[in-house]
Amino acid sequence: MHVGLCTFPTDSSMRFPDLAVAAEERGFESIWVAEHSHIPASRRTPYPGGGELPKMYYEAMDPFVALASAAGVTRTLKLATGVCLLIQRDPIQTAKQVASLDQLSRGRFLFGIGGGWNAEEMANHGTRFDKRFRILRERVEAMKAIWSEEQAAYHGEFVNFDPIFAWPKPVQKPHPPIHVGGGFPGAAKRAIRYGNGWIPVGDPQGALARMPELRKMAEEAGRNPASIEVSIYYCPPDRDLLARLRDGGITRAIFAVPSEPREKVLPILDHYRSVVQQLG
Repeated sequence: MHVGLCTFPTDSSMRFPDLAVAAEERGFESIWVAEHSHIPASRRTPYPGGGELPKMYYEAMDPFVALASAAGVTRTLKLATGVCLLIQRDPIQTAKQVASLDQLSRGRFLFGIGGGWNAEEMANHGTRFDKRFRILRERVEAMKAIWSEEQAAYHGEFVNFDPIFAWPKPVQKPHPPIHVGGGFPGAAKRAIRYGNGWIPVGDPQGALARMPELRKMAEEAGRNPASIEVSIYYCPPDRDLLARLRDGGITRAIFAVPSEPREKVLPILDHYRSVVQQLG
């Protein structure tokens, strides 16, 4: 089982390239960064975690800029969005950003995507909350065409363009792995339909219990269950839990790193490393 880290890069937290280097030095497999283009002042949509929206949501840097800064100072660490709000992005431009980052990192990019939760944030981008998952599917399908075809075209309800030339193409073929974030069964079904992995958030026990059903769903859809990775986001750094997840077929555990200065973050990384080392 792989172990990664996730965080919100901000202008007041440990510099992201330095964090990536520290993660690689300690043997972590990947680092995942969140995305919010902005936070609407109305705050009508409640925070899914309950209570006040944490400060880091307001201050999150652009994920592709942050990950690109890490690509040049690391060699083995996988660089991931966790998750990219593709429903708020132009698919042609985002396809170029993904491919460029995969080129700069020499094939180390993991494309985590999700439908999001903040309805007002989506509305400011012209995205209707009740149509977000249909939009997500079309944008993924369009981007796959751009990555893999010399002249790509797509005609859907929400994405529509005639043949185009778009380079660079990703290093990874046919494209970087697509990991779909969200709850069960919706996000799991989307992952099986057009993704390479499912990211349940903060529910390791629930995800573990659903593994047999996930495998059955994949088989019924004509997918090899082994082709769907499961990555637990915000996984507690507990040795016994990690052992159960590993033995249950979970692909990846992702630990949260707070958006704090270096002196607070490095001891946390060392603690995480010690927990992982206990697994053997």
